[in-house]
Amino acid sequence: MGEGTFRRFPDGFVWGAATASYQIEGAWDEDGRGPSVWDTFAHTPGKICDGSTGDVAADHYHRYHEDVDIMAGIGLNAYRFSIAWPRVFPTGTDEVNEAGLAFYDRLVDALLEKNITPYPTLFHWDLPQALQNSGGWANRDICSQFADYASTVAERLSDRVSHWITHNEPAVHSLLGHFMGIHAPGLTDPMATFQTIHHLLLSHGLAAQAIRAAAKTLPEVGITLSLAPVHPAEDRDADREAAQRFDGVFNRMFLDPVFKARYPEDIGELLEVIMPKPEPGDMETIATPLGFLGVNYYTRHVMKHDPDVFPLQASEVRPEGPEYSGMWEIYPPGMYELLMRLDADYAPGKILITENGIPVPDGKDFDGRVRDYRRIRYVRDNLEQTHRAIEEDVPVEGYFHWSMTDNFEWAFGYTMRFGMVYVDYATQERTVKESGRWYAQVIRDNGLDAGVCGPPFFPC
Repeated sequence: MGEGTFRRFPDGFVWGAATASYQIEGAWDEDGRGPSVWDTFAHTPGKICDGSTGDVAADHYHRYHEDVDIMAGIGLNAYRFSIAWPRVFPTGTDEVNEAGLAFYDRLVDALLEKNITPYPTLFHWDLPQALQNSGGWANRDICSQFADYASTVAERLSDRVSHWITHNEPAVHSLLGHFMGIHAPGLTDPMATFQTIHHLLLSHGLAAQAIRAAAKTLPEVGITLSLAPVHPAEDRDADREAAQRFDGVFNRMFLDPVFKARYPEDIGELLEVIMPKPEPGDMETIATPLGFLGVNYYTRHVMKHDPDVFPLQASEVRPEGPEYSGMWEIYPPGMYELLMRLDADYAPGKILITENGIPVPDGKDFDGRVRDYRRIRYVRDNLEQTHRAIEEDVPVEGYFHWSMTDNFEWAFGYTMRFGMVYVDYATQERTVKESGRWYAQVIRDNGLDAGVCGPPFFPC
């Protein structure tokens, strides 16, 4: 190891990987599962860039034992997965689908047999289509329906599951799915967008309370937010103000309610007509105390003043010079900046990095290996920035790589590969990539040498 370059993480640090049900499970209409908004969206021509769907995806529903064995081989001590609401309640409410719940019984048992701690997420965007037909997240009734679903799952699994995540990235689901229309359910309705934001947050608080009431063992309940530093494009007041407005909608619109029981005042004034109108007690419910904050970090946002973009008057720019992945700028310093800001402004008490990763155009080489060194460099650099924050007493207690396997990457279909395990979609054969081998070494060492990129451990 390079002298002075080894970064050891705290004892008991959680080393995991993450996935989502629609992205990996497949079996979209098996064993009583009902259709979700993503089934509907992906089956609509023109919505997915390569015309694909999640019908089969990585076939995890049938191959979960193999996938758990691979996790154990890498050395993961935690696995974050999501539960498909339409597997448990095919219409969102009413009769429980026993076969759907039984799948998660089997998955949890398989994980525990390998000493891998399950971290289920209750909602990772695959809303039952039947609930969308009744108004979806814009309909306030969904908040109690989600709490009932959370209670049902907690009653079934809480004898073995202690760590729960209510929602994944409510900002992405609301803004991309209800305002921009590029994710399911494909709406472009500003009023529905902000109703959705409020109902996602309110349902989080209700679900956290429901899980704690139903759990057989003391649960730790959190929420996962997509968060990022927001920088001005230039050192001028107009761009700084544009960055502040974007930060308000993308970050503070979700952090402030969860930790301060209020929406950002500046955004409330700017978007007064479409802002949520909370009922008495709503904000206190949203601010139900967390066991941890889940943080998904991929990149930063750089904003400039743009009077043609209403109402934020802000548009995103791509700075010249930085390296880019297939989707975003690669900006590891943002991890440190974000974690320091969260600790200073919100003091969450416990933070888990619940997603961090990069799409790489992976492929097998002549010898069957997948040499994704660019992914290794990205993860190494982000872990180094995480360690830097930990050294300054930011309470980060775990890291989950996105993702465990290659998967259906939403509107990008199968054109983006995020996994540390390569999936040949024609055969469903799995191959651990070099990043997976490198990550296994990080887990064994409970730390990393910042001066190397991984197998064959060549200097970076």
